[in-house]
Amino acid sequence: MDRVLTSRTDQIQLSTRTVSPFCGPAASAAATAAATFGSTGSGVAPAGPGVAAAPSAPSSAPAVLSFRAPSATMLPTLARPARRPDADIGGTHRRPGAAPDAYRGAMDPRGLDRLDRRISGCRACPRLVAWREEVARTRRAAFADWTYWGRPVPGFGPPDARLLIIGLAPAAHGGNRTGRMFTGDRSGDVLYQALYDVGLASQPTSVHAGDGLELHGVRVTAPVHCAPPANKPTPAERDACRPWLVQELRLLRPTVRAAVVLGAFGWQAALPAFAEAGWTVPRPRPAFGHGAHVELDAADGPALGLYGCFHVSQRNTFTGKLTPEMLRDVLRTAATAAGLRPAK
Repeated sequence: MDRVLTSRTDQIQLSTRTVSPFCGPAASAAATAAATFGSTGSGVAPAGPGVAAAPSAPSSAPAVLSFRAPSATMLPTLARPARRPDADIGGTHRRPGAAPDAYRGAMDPRGLDRLDRRISGCRACPRLVAWREEVARTRRAAFADWTYWGRPVPGFGPPDARLLIIGLAPAAHGGNRTGRMFTGDRSGDVLYQALYDVGLASQPTSVHAGDGLELHGVRVTAPVHCAPPANKPTPAERDACRPWLVQELRLLRPTVRAAVVLGAFGWQAALPAFAEAGWTVPRPRPAFGHGAHVELDAADGPALGLYGCFHVSQRNTFTGKLTPEMLRDVLRTAATAAGLRPAK
């Protein structure tokens, strides 16, 4: 029978020789269950960075968990209690009102890795947790032989990205299955094809997390990291997830110079996050529209060019509301503003 790992997995105690390489209750539960049961036999990938890899391709063989011992650099992290989502990820304490450490100093390439791992263990929204895990248990018939990711999906792209693309939330059988943003669904097909066409992606397809796709100077993220029912997160879920986006923006501040926001929901969710991360959002807040452009100044650093684009949803692309040419035009404009050199 399928079993989903949670942060309260039977309150089983680990032996003194079993150490989880991650902080947080979700990671502890995964290590506990692995030590006790060996393999979950579930359609949900176990939580925690000790898992060898995200789901990369369907397999008829049962999933086998592989946990690695923590390295010396990870041990100090194990000794600390888990931080709040809005805690600083840059590694040092920050005075109230001070500029983010990740921006004041040099770029912290490990900061985003730490943030991504923490995001993947979040269980803050009960409705989203229940839905993403239910989808992972039941699966779609076409993906019956997949082990679904079934957890929050972190951002994807290099830590020194100059262009940020902000969507809405992972798709139930896309990112929630593959563990990577816009991967394994038709919206992602449209987005990555366009990025490839303008020279910002290494290949035109995004099928699974191990397919070799690389982004050139671009990072893709979302204001909500869990797949929501009917693709509609609630305002409370959006607000609960905002600290993750704020931290991501702070860590990207040394390099990011432009952002493309896909859709009105992402636009409304991103504006307060940009403000909290240190950019100045005009009043009244700029309205969303395809091709909308506004410059967000920052008192302590470079400005950021913000661009609106219709979402790459099937509804928009099938009806022609958003065409590949329209998407490529926005990406080229934003990439040029960010200091990248897109293909013509």
